[in-house]
Amino acid sequence: MMLNNHDMLSEDPVFTPEQVLENRGRVAIFIDGSNLFYAALQLGIEIDYTKLLCRLTGGSRLFRAFFYTGVDRTNEKQQGFLLWMRRNGYRVIAKDLVQLPDGSKKANLDVEIAVDMMALVDFYDTAVLVSGDGDLAYAVDAASYRGARIEVVSLRSMTSDSLINVSDRYIDLENIKDDIKKLPRNGAYTYRPLSVHEEEEFNSQQPS
Repeated sequence: MMLNNHDMLSEDPVFTPEQVLENRGRVAIFIDGSNLFYAALQLGIEIDYTKLLCRLTGGSRLFRAFFYTGVDRTNEKQQGFLLWMRRNGYRVIAKDLVQLPDGSKKANLDVEIAVDMMALVDFYDTAVLVSGDGDLAYAVDAASYRGARIEVVSLRSMTSDSLINVSDRYIDLENIKDDIKKLPRNGAYTYRPLSVHEEEEFNSQQPS
């Protein structure tokens, strides 16, 4: 029996839109620690990194989860946090903070994120980038041309349009904050990449 065009169009699709979105294959996660910390400050939450890993993996096969951060080697609390991260599913890539002329300290890990994303592109199917930094758009676009599916997770107000434009899926942290926030009784470590002075300065710049 021949099917006409109307019959063919009325048939159910092979995959629903939800199944297409979740067909992620092997997942690699790349987290810009400082960018995520700023986003959490704006959202008024602390991140539960176990919940975060589960939410970003979403039941898919995790290849590896990378966490990029600047470090102060004299900060014992931060060292304790990073040790906990290494023992709970994350590969930590750390760079010493550099003293800037204004007295603040900073470490830019965009190059490390970009290099790892490209070097490992043959080993994952989906890259989840937790950052809103537009400087990473070129690397993201290059990875997509190599066949990777790109998901960007960040706070919309801190996210470059150029990064969203080269991603296959964008997730606003505002929409998943209840899934990843730390409850008061959970965990002993808090991620603090900034000095107290820098954090106060950041807070003072935010709208009341």
